[in-house]
Amino acid sequence: MTESIKCIVFDWDGTLMDSESQIVHCLHMSIADLGLEPMPDDKVKNIIGLGLREAIDALVPGRDEKFHRAFVDAYRKHWFAHDGSELFEGARMVLDRLKAHNILLGVATGKARKGLVRVLDETGLAGYFDATRCSDEAFSKPHPQMLQDVMAELSVSPVETVMVGDTEYDMEMATNAGAGKIAVRSGVHSEDRLNRHNPLVCLDTVTDMPGWMRDKGYIPGQ
Repeated sequence: MTESIKCIVFDWDGTLMDSESQIVHCLHMSIADLGLEPMPDDKVKNIIGLGLREAIDALVPGRDEKFHRAFVDAYRKHWFAHDGSELFEGARMVLDRLKAHNILLGVATGKARKGLVRVLDETGLAGYFDATRCSDEAFSKPHPQMLQDVMAELSVSPVETVMVGDTEYDMEMATNAGAGKIAVRSGVHSEDRLNRHNPLVCLDTVTDMPGWMRDKGYIPGQ
């Protein structure tokens, strides 16, 4: 990690948006639609952060392409019928403050592009991010491709980049890409699981980031 952070890449669900309950609901409904045995919440929550195909493989391994398409169709039906989720309180303020310090902002998410476009439009955050990458455009986390693609698009190196996320998949992706890591405890994975990956810091939420960055000298004090 260098003394300068030029780019911060955020996970979306569980990091910027409080969407855990929506995702779990849509997965449970999809499982029911396909006539599968109900699954406990903990098993369903554990796959949040993966791309949908990888999540299906983790929940229901060994299924064919026809089953995958049926699951994806069911999930998207329930997702787009749902009223939606809210940003975590203070998340927009964090993005405003980082932009004020000319830090490049990105998103690397397990969402498909259609889903990300929807939430960016609903939240009014589409103009905040300099580059975004989704799981239907690259290999799913923890593969480094999404993060590598964002860094390449923004012409920043791994040592100038930090990944912010709430799951081990985010931490592993950052490690695989050679980038720094900031963990947040606002999502589905415990602090113990996050700390296994040696993040720079493990914060309660993204709203704690500006204070930590100020204390470490990454942004000026105010």
